[in-house]
Amino acid sequence: MLAIFENKVAHPPKELSSPASTKVSKKPKLPEDTLKEFLSKNPNNSFSMSFGNSAALAYVRPDRPFPINQRLFCGLDDIYCLFLGTLNNLCTLTRQYGLSKGTNDAMIMIEAYRTLRDRGPYPADQVVKDLEGSFAFVIYDHKARTLFTALASDGKIKLFWGIAADGSVVISDELEVVKGSCAKSFAPFPTGCMFHSENGLMNYEHPVNKMKAMPRVDSEGVMCGANFKVDTYSRINSMPRVGSETNWCEWSSA
Repeated sequence: MLAIFENKVAHPPKELSSPASTKVSKKPKLPEDTLKEFLSKNPNNSFSMSFGNSAALAYVRPDRPFPINQRLFCGLDDIYCLFLGTLNNLCTLTRQYGLSKGTNDAMIMIEAYRTLRDRGPYPADQVVKDLEGSFAFVIYDHKARTLFTALASDGKIKLFWGIAADGSVVISDELEVVKGSCAKSFAPFPTGCMFHSENGLMNYEHPVNKMKAMPRVDSEGVMCGANFKVDTYSRINSMPRVGSETNWCEWSSA
């Protein structure tokens, strides 16, 4: 899958950009070139949507009926989701959100996002914690011009992100796509973390701890975009949660 967002939509961490990208022979690409190249490699089973200069989403349809890691794409009410992986508790989440039995994993993620956006105050970290399985997803709210993405903590699915030539954010599960688009300004998306346009990068398993950026050096000794890890020694006082786990309306914001 591939997702591209202009800088004004994504607001990426500054540590993701590396000055080395301007000093190497292979320069970052423009978003339109990255998208065109991604689609050209899979001309018969790829699909994409563009939203002016704000965003572009693309994915390759599975070549098998029931792959181990699903690749899904769906949209509802101008909210679009790219989903990779499997939610083990899909049936439970379907009942929790009051959806039909035919609901898939990507549709669940759109409903979870709508819950965060419209029916709060639900802590975003708690919503993602409720997801069980191996997954990565990218959600784009076109009306709000908002990006929301997360990666499971088990490490079975990889996700990468970086900065294109015009400052846009490129996200993909294919390392070579991001590396080719962003030169040295890319890094692995940290496991167990989520990123939101307004709230930035945070670890949903340890939301009271700070994210720490660690410089990343490639095999040639060139400093690249940073790795992001949880600083387990930094604590932020938070409101204690109260109420039942089955009633999100009683949860206090963390």
